[in-house]
Amino acid sequence: MTLHAVVGQVDVGWDIARNQARVVSFLQAEAGPGMFVILPEAALTGYDDGLSGLADIDQGALADGINAVAQTARQLSAHVMCGALLREQGSWSNAALYFGPNGERWTYRKVNLATHERGRLAAGASLSPLKLPGGRTSALVGVQLCRELKFPEQWHVLARRGAQLFAYLTYAANPAIPKAVWRSHLISRAAETQRFVVAANVAHPAQHCPSMVIAPDGRVLAESTSTTMHALHADLDLTAASDWVVSQQRRDVVGISYTGTDAGLSPSQAGLG
Repeated sequence: MTLHAVVGQVDVGWDIARNQARVVSFLQAEAGPGMFVILPEAALTGYDDGLSGLADIDQGALADGINAVAQTARQLSAHVMCGALLREQGSWSNAALYFGPNGERWTYRKVNLATHERGRLAAGASLSPLKLPGGRTSALVGVQLCRELKFPEQWHVLARRGAQLFAYLTYAANPAIPKAVWRSHLISRAAETQRFVVAANVAHPAQHCPSMVIAPDGRVLAESTSTTMHALHADLDLTAASDWVVSQQRRDVVGISYTGTDAGLSPSQAGLG
């Protein structure tokens, strides 16, 4: 099965209406039926290393933005993954929001929070793949956010739970971090799990991680470090995903256990038993 992936490298600020307009404009220009579009972390709400605009997020404007992206995904018959900071039951979380071609919605909440997020955001507790609905584009997608790139065990759990590719959303714009490090991590996550990795970073002058599409063998299929709106397109043959490497783990020496709160797959189905 082939899935057409689109990465949207867009700039992100704390003006939700402006963010919404950029995201919708990008989708209208680049997305089409059956395509899987990935946009950066917090692309709808805004983000920075101090969460400086968190207290000023307009909940009404955010709801309008979420509905606008959902409506655009339906109009284009596309699969869209977009980041946002969400307030639910009195707590904020850092989330990746999925919008499907028939109105489907799904949310991943960041499990491993950044240092500046701790105490201000609530951590997620689930690592379950997203099943893209519908016919030729049906696929299982593992989703990770920003610093979760540094925790390969989370990626391995998702691979063992059936994920055929990874959507990675980030706001990586810290000039103090060497640019080559996060790029290398992305290639490693693809090659060690033998899954496609589709990564979207913000368009920012200080970005330290490129937007990329990486094949299961570690080949870079597309890459961008643009500081303005830019699109990457790639066709992903999901039959190239493989368990050949992960199946050789020495479980008599090293084991991965999953303790998330979701029921998800059974341990045997997930490859964790």
